[in-house]
Amino acid sequence: MSPAGDRFKSAYDLVVQRIEARYHIPVSISDVLDPNTGDFDGLRILVDYDQDLESALFVVAHLFGHTVQWNISAEYREVGHDLSIGKGPEQLAKIYDYEKNATRMSLQLMHEAGVTDLDQWLSDWWAADWRYLEHYYKTGEKLDFRKLLEPGKATPLTPIPIPPFTPQKWLSRWSF
Repeated sequence: MSPAGDRFKSAYDLVVQRIEARYHIPVSISDVLDPNTGDFDGLRILVDYDQDLESALFVVAHLFGHTVQWNISAEYREVGHDLSIGKGPEQLAKIYDYEKNATRMSLQLMHEAGVTDLDQWLSDWWAADWRYLEHYYKTGEKLDFRKLLEPGKATPLTPIPIPPFTPQKWLSRWSF
């Protein structure tokens, strides 16, 4: 395994341990409905078995942020469930905040887990994720995510506190 691969494996393991031990949310590597990279239902997080370590780290951390959001707000669940295309500026602004804040909680989670050297990496992945989602929600077209990555160029995110929450099971996004 490459040094970068070793780092992503170590960070993934630390983040998963933190999610399971502190927040009591099981994380599993599983088969997830294609073409998705992961799924969550408020009570558990699934990472598709076909992900490389770098992708798996982003998926598990980011879906943790959404798991928190879903457990604290019906409005967040509504935003997450609305996968319709053709969104206008007001809807995109809500999605932007939803996605960005999930990633900012991901950053807090990573810091809690002792992963403090991947802030720019997470910010870059967030920026690519947003470019992907914004395009998708406007057009319905799914772009190649990796081509949207611009390492070192994203404005660094700042962590936000993870509010207290109790994990509860909700319908996953792909149950509709």
